[in-house]
Amino acid sequence: MLKRRVTVFLLGAVIALFVGFAGQPGHAQGSPKAVTLLLCPFGCGPLAGDTILMNQMILAGTPVTLLPQETPGYVYNLREMANKKRWKRTIFGTEDVLIQLGFWGGTPELKEFLPEKVAIKFKLLYGEAWWGQGKFFITFDPTIKSIADLKGKRISIGLRGQSDWGVFSRLFLEYGYGITPKNSDIRHLTPAALTQQLIDGVTDANISAFGGEPTMTFKNWLIPGLLRKLEAAANASGKKLYYLGVSKEAVDKLNKKFGTTWLHLELPPGTLPLQTEPLSVAVNRGFKAVHPEFSEEAAYNVVKAVAKIGPKMRELHALWKLWSPELMLHGLSDENVHPGAKRAYVELGWWDKVKNYPPVTYPGN
Repeated sequence: MLKRRVTVFLLGAVIALFVGFAGQPGHAQGSPKAVTLLLCPFGCGPLAGDTILMNQMILAGTPVTLLPQETPGYVYNLREMANKKRWKRTIFGTEDVLIQLGFWGGTPELKEFLPEKVAIKFKLLYGEAWWGQGKFFITFDPTIKSIADLKGKRISIGLRGQSDWGVFSRLFLEYGYGITPKNSDIRHLTPAALTQQLIDGVTDANISAFGGEPTMTFKNWLIPGLLRKLEAAANASGKKLYYLGVSKEAVDKLNKKFGTTWLHLELPPGTLPLQTEPLSVAVNRGFKAVHPEFSEEAAYNVVKAVAKIGPKMRELHALWKLWSPELMLHGLSDENVHPGAKRAYVELGWWDKVKNYPPVTYPGN
């Protein structure tokens, strides 16, 4: 039934696109009018948000629009983008760290999640959010004071095909704190199931999520429903919710080992529900990305459209409340940006901002 709904939705979108674009001039030769956008499982924030974006692009008559497509997750997206058939006409949702870990595919550290190497220096279009899931843990047990105390415990994390819910949390547990499936009960579950396990008391700790952005005002933070569910369970039971932070030392250790660009943040008390103490976390930057062979004209038009529609999108979907020019640009550089996207940023007068932010780097940069 879910596949049928998605198929019907996409068919309607395609029909709307053909109607909306009929007779519109100005499309460059070989530049697609509609571009497939690989996203995440049904119910995830980007899927809903980018569906609204698609509608707004159609209404605005932009030269190109996006066709959001449900996928099993960002790990799937990375592996799918190794397919040459995707290179010229597909945009995908991803993260800086996941692209970097693609170069580790097939190694002992990553083969459980990425059986094959995906050593492609994908080009970035724009940033969409900073993601915290998988880089902090939650427990109701007052005797568990830190992530190190989770050794030997029951720990519920995301699926292996989910980058920040599953892969990243495993890497932090193992290479940051020495916690592995051999010495602890690590369970890979869906976000809903792992949340319910903690509420039911059948696991000792789990991960949860938040979304942030680079202005660092700590006002525009995305608190997902699963974290609100834990908040409600704590209030109903009278139990205290304890946050377990990932230390800066652990973040630096993993970045050094894997050549990744996780960012370390300290969240002030009250940033997350029932958070009474400062919380040390890592975040990775979420992006829309493409293969270097992707159409330059399409990349240009997508970035120009997002820059134009972004302010309106803030009022239409919760995830887009994070939107800002700074978020779109954070992590971009001359080496990793798609040429069409850079052309758009230069025309907008925004490109000089990138020098203020640490860039996403790939092996060999």
